Amino acid sequence: MFIHRLLFPSIFIVSCLTTLTNGAALPNDEVEALKTIGRTLGKIDWNFSIDPCSGGDGWLDQPTLYYVNNVTCDCSFNNNTTCHVIHIVLSGQNLSGTLPSNLTGLPFLQKIELIRNYLSGIIPSEWGSATQLAHISLLGNRLTGSIPKELANLKNLIILILENNGLSGILPAALGNLSKIERLHLSSNNFIGEIPETFARLTSLKEFRICDNNFTGQIPEFIFRNWTSLEMIYMEASGLSGPIPSINPSFENVEYLVISDLNGADTSFSQLLINASLPKLNRLMLRSCNLVGEIAAPFERFTTLKILDLSFNRLRGKIPEELSALVDLDYLFLNGNNFTGTIPSWILNTTGKV
Repeated sequence: MFIHRLLFPSIFIVSCLTTLTNGAALPNDEVEALKTIGRTLGKIDWNFSIDPCSGGDGWLDQPTLYYVNNVTCDCSFNNNTTCHVIHIVLSGQNLSGTLPSNLTGLPFLQKIELIRNYLSGIIPSEWGSATQLAHISLLGNRLTGSIPKELANLKNLIILILENNGLSGILPAALGNLSKIERLHLSSNNFIGEIPETFARLTSLKEFRICDNNFTGQIPEFIFRNWTSLEMIYMEASGLSGPIPSINPSFENVEYLVISDLNGADTSFSQLLINASLPKLNRLMLRSCNLVGEIAAPFERFTTLKILDLSFNRLRGKIPEELSALVDLDYLFLNGNNFTGTIPSWILNTTGKV
């Protein structure tokens, strides 16, 4: 909570500095585009009696934890006489319309964030022509249909967040052309099919979330081979099958590795991590992943690990003393396996949560 109290006021201050430029105004064609966008979204309280870039009533509000109302402009054009809309952020406003197709009417738009509303309908294919877009966030709406392949034309796209909607269909192979993408969040939808091989080119990815979907096929090897910038991967109940590919030694940036509910072939736990260093690993959760064999891994390398969940697999043998080397471990879940022997004393004496 303390973090949020610091973060939102800082966003508000930056937005004010960007928008409140004396003498600068938004061109009429962008004003008209905003009117159309507002009608389509169901945004009825934009005040067009004042310049949308003025930072005035209805255009820029003090944000809260779940509510943001922010139209941000860059007013540095033509010697600080012309403004252009660069961000539209409308979060937690109960908007019940559909997504506007005319984003090209705002040719400098870089960010559109419409999270936690009641927007329905499809993602317009026309968004693929809004070439300055770097950030699309539509989490927590009622969107349906498939991801339009035209989004692959957004060469500047860094963030694509589509979680918690009713989207479906296969992932377009063309999305493998998003060479700058860093955050791809697709969880809690109805996507099907395999992860396209073209995604092997997404080497800039830092966050990949595909939980709670209906994908098919095995977890692609390229995830753990090519995506060396990855920091977070969440594949809980994604529909994908095992085995989990072995982790590349250069896979060094991962902090959260979370996979669960895999069907398919077994995964040898010792082979999975044999070459891994994972110096930043905070959370390793491999719940119900058909893990077999003994718990054998270079745990001395995982000095930052706080949560280890290997529950509901078919691991066997003794619980190794090497786990005691995880001095920062807070939570350990080993239930639902086939271990033998006695419970190690370091577990009985731990102050963590086992």
